[in-house]
Amino acid sequence: MSISNNSFAVVAAIFSLVLLCSMQCHAQLSSTFYDRTCPNALNTIRKSVRQAVSAERRMAASLIRLHFHDCFVQGCDASILLDETPTIVSEKTALPNLGSVRGYGIIEDAKRELEKTCPGIVSCADILAVAARDASTLVGGPSWTVKLGRRDSTTASHTLAETDLPGPFDPLTRLISSFAKKGLSTRDMVALSGSHSIGQAQCFLFRDRIYSNGTDIDDGFASTRRRRCPQEDQNGNLAPLDLVTPNQLDNNYFKNLRQRKGLLQSDQVLLSGGSTDDIVLEYSNSPRAFASDFAAAMIRMGDISPLTGSNGIIRTVCGAIN
Repeated sequence: MSISNNSFAVVAAIFSLVLLCSMQCHAQLSSTFYDRTCPNALNTIRKSVRQAVSAERRMAASLIRLHFHDCFVQGCDASILLDETPTIVSEKTALPNLGSVRGYGIIEDAKRELEKTCPGIVSCADILAVAARDASTLVGGPSWTVKLGRRDSTTASHTLAETDLPGPFDPLTRLISSFAKKGLSTRDMVALSGSHSIGQAQCFLFRDRIYSNGTDIDDGFASTRRRRCPQEDQNGNLAPLDLVTPNQLDNNYFKNLRQRKGLLQSDQVLLSGGSTDDIVLEYSNSPRAFASDFAAAMIRMGDISPLTGSNGIIRTVCGAIN
């Protein structure tokens, strides 16, 4: 009898642990997360984003990039928004972010408005995710249903921001592996690269490409880009990533690659005789395929290591710990 009781106790304990793990480890995000607690959350965020993009079309690209740079460093937890303190080394000062990542103020504006009606409810991490979706739709890109329920981190990682974000000079193998480490496929990587259909890049990021006289760049395109990007100085001069439709999130980015007119080396490498050629060709021929895959990839990116349940906090101000 005692053996039977002991066995029952062990089984019960194991079941409890499994149940607990199931509840904690598989906490799921939900598109209806704020329906009862802050029903106007999405409208409030959309209003802030619409005002920002109306004032500056380029801000749409910046907000999509901000969400991307957040998710690739310790997950989608708004760690990129934390300012420098005696105990926090901010991700904002990491090389991939310094002087180029923008849109922090837009997120803070949305958060400030949300705190007036729903104090302590909506996370900064969720604002980033919703803002990226809204930015896409405002420049003609696809929409998608944003899953919600992320919480905000209490830490940042300057170190991971230096190592985990894909770079403009990365070869194809490194791009593929960088995305794979975050649970994203090669197809996801190519689709997300299509966000370079909007936005601009600084001269020093594409200087080597336009002066290399390589066979993977159109001569006329290189000549045009050299006008505002001399071989020395003027590092911060900007050029549109897509010359044809610079303010429209569409599949023209992939058409550019077919003409050897990718601005960054990490763009053109997607069509260079490697494993991603067929995907680029498909997207260049099918706006619908690109839009569908871009939306799906953004959803998957938003699923990268979110803090949920009792993990993390809801920041009152996005740039600081409560």
